[in-house]
Amino acid sequence: MRETPRSQETAGDSMAWPPQSRPGRAFAHTTGALCSGSPLRSDGRPPQTPRGARQTGPHGRPGTTPPVPGRPAFSFGFRGSFGPLSGPAVVAALCAALLALITWQVVGHGPLRALDEHVDRAVVGNGPAGLTELLADLGNVQVALPVLAAAVGLALYRRRPGPAAAVVTAMALVPALVSPLKELTDRPGPLTPETGYFPSGHAATAMVAYVGAALLVGRRLMPAAVLLTTATGVGLVLRGHHWPLDVLGSWSLCGVLLAGAVLVSSGGGRRNGAGTPGRRTGPG
Repeated sequence: MRETPRSQETAGDSMAWPPQSRPGRAFAHTTGALCSGSPLRSDGRPPQTPRGARQTGPHGRPGTTPPVPGRPAFSFGFRGSFGPLSGPAVVAALCAALLALITWQVVGHGPLRALDEHVDRAVVGNGPAGLTELLADLGNVQVALPVLAAAVGLALYRRRPGPAAAVVTAMALVPALVSPLKELTDRPGPLTPETGYFPSGHAATAMVAYVGAALLVGRRLMPAAVLLTTATGVGLVLRGHHWPLDVLGSWSLCGVLLAGAVLVSSGGGRRNGAGTPGRRTGPG
């Protein structure tokens, strides 16, 4: 007497086995009920045979039928030429708030200005004169602008005109914004009664040139750019060319300018990537 094939029991079948008998239906496995030579379970499901009977997922791998979880179709923020849009926007807002606070304290002779002048009188003249003067000279246009020009040339060679134009615009805005602020605050210098020292033009030139060059050439140069910018500010203060708040005000202003350059460049990359790729008009 031939035995009827029996399927293997699984943990999920233990609660429903054996099936309840129904009038007119057999609850034993039969051969060839739907397909000749293929035993079926009494509940209509395929037997728990090796993996060949399972549905396959993408790429022919065993798993669930589509849709199969994969990479999300969206991401938070947009990564453009320099980075995600959210980061530069936050930096610009913080720097603008800090610039407003420092300017208010300088104009209104607030407690920060009193502390600033006290600290400056304690540190001015310290350090080797030759070294501190050299550090202060890092903010001269004769030193800083050639560095930025080389970075812009490299960016254009790499066919990145958008970021190059954004950083050049930031540098062009430095004198356009620093000069009116000097007239507005009318602050005298640490060692002279002459006015027009807030914010520092040398500190602003150094920051936009060196940090902007690092943004164009490569993020790995950013520590060197920050070091050069900080060294310039330290030299300006130790030599008595500027108060510490003059330097901090310039850095806050340039933080807004550079973050704006990143936003403009990234926004341009987003517009280009959102639509149909444009046709190149230049060589290559």
